[in-house]
Amino acid sequence: MEQTGKFNYGAKCDRFFTARQKDDFSVTFDDVLLKPAYSEILPHQANLESRFSRNIRLLIPVVSSPMDTVTGAKMAIAMAMNGGLGIIHKGFDSITQAAQVAKVKHRLNALIIDPICVKPEEKVADVLRMLAVKDYGFTSLPVINASGIIVGVVTGDDFRFCADKGTTLISDIMSKNIISGTPGMKIPDVYKAMRKHHKKILPIIGSDGALKGIYTLSDVERIVSDNVENLNLDANGTLFVGAAVGVTSDDRERAHLLALKGVNVFVVDTAHGHSSRVIEMVKYLKHEYPAIDIVAGNISQGEAAKELLKAGADGLRVGQGPGSICDTRIISGFGGPQLSAIYECAYAVRSSGIPICADGGIRYSGDITKALAAGADNVMLGSLLAATLESPGDVITENGVSVKVYRGMGSLAAMEENKTSAERYGQSSENKGKFVPEGVVGTVQYKGEVSDVLFQLVGGLRSGMGYGGAKDIPTLKKTAEFTLISATGVNESHPHSLQSVKDAPNYHGR
Repeated sequence: MEQTGKFNYGAKCDRFFTARQKDDFSVTFDDVLLKPAYSEILPHQANLESRFSRNIRLLIPVVSSPMDTVTGAKMAIAMAMNGGLGIIHKGFDSITQAAQVAKVKHRLNALIIDPICVKPEEKVADVLRMLAVKDYGFTSLPVINASGIIVGVVTGDDFRFCADKGTTLISDIMSKNIISGTPGMKIPDVYKAMRKHHKKILPIIGSDGALKGIYTLSDVERIVSDNVENLNLDANGTLFVGAAVGVTSDDRERAHLLALKGVNVFVVDTAHGHSSRVIEMVKYLKHEYPAIDIVAGNISQGEAAKELLKAGADGLRVGQGPGSICDTRIISGFGGPQLSAIYECAYAVRSSGIPICADGGIRYSGDITKALAAGADNVMLGSLLAATLESPGDVITENGVSVKVYRGMGSLAAMEENKTSAERYGQSSENKGKFVPEGVVGTVQYKGEVSDVLFQLVGGLRSGMGYGGAKDIPTLKKTAEFTLISATGVNESHPHSLQSVKDAPNYHGR
């Protein structure tokens, strides 16, 4: 293979994969180990910053998959709050998916330009019911009339001390003494005004009396104290969030609604990204929404990477068939072992600096280290993040164990429930009952909060970078040295020669 491009991840990595390619032999995670190297860093000193796309940064190189049993608003919020990124799935109808994006954007914001408002004639009970259903996590709200003019503010204390919530109107409990600010106020001045008047929200009112947005005390305090080290925030101080779109005419309307709600990155979500419809969609999105990044996939070949880059993609999603609930390779006969696919795609676009997302096949934190060493900039996780508190679905009991349902978007159940799943695999939703599934439905043991899962995964990655002497991810790519191992070597790598093995928080057997 000819060496090209301004980036050089190191002859060690290139030599290993070039030797495999000469034999037309591909490898995946269990086929290899990374060789330990001289190190001057401790695991906690490793810098894990990376990117999902050209302009979407990551404080940890972990992204949650756009699957309907993995990423809704709760997961996306948790991922960004922990330094990663969530991609909201397109199993939702377009309006609901856009609302999910808005929910992430409203969770942590400096100036909320489209705040949730209530009307003075609404009943207190109805507003409380709406807040509970939407699960917004706040209770201080501006009150506006039919002309959009702010007439009051209602807070949690107002709701709390309302005796008859069933008949009392918002106008009866709201504060009419409105302390407000003007457009263009600086954050220190906003903070000073809120502190002076003991207000949890500060409405920003234009010269026409219309509400232009609000500041919340918690967000302003966060900015003033600069306590944002672990949060993945965009330039506006809101949580980064992505959303999946397909390649149909309906998805153009979907993208429009998502853009209105402030989505940071579109993920063109298909099983076969090296196709004319994906290329056309990437070009369309790039033309219509030049300020929003586009990640396209899924692919597993270098030529596909080059074509999507040429079409305008800002990031590539690599992986065809490696997921635990995916049987694409078995059903179709096509695909590519994941580690070789990562390397080939990363190598093909190395000179561009475009980020590579390794999607699927990762079972342990060590696999994350291997994926990054092979050329990925981040990993997309499904099963490892499924069955957490923040993933969609209810916890059920199966044989005495708490579990959640986890299913492939190419499973029969997913295809029957929403047409976008069928479209992802190039099948018509009109042929209900005639689908050819490329995924299965299963259950995954309940794991608790996703922050605990991420702590273990990131901890394992840090440990790996310590063994490799890599201070950051670019250094890991440059210095990593792979070696092939046998099936016996795989067995030796796992705990063995024991009567039983008690599960650890970062290891649950094979």
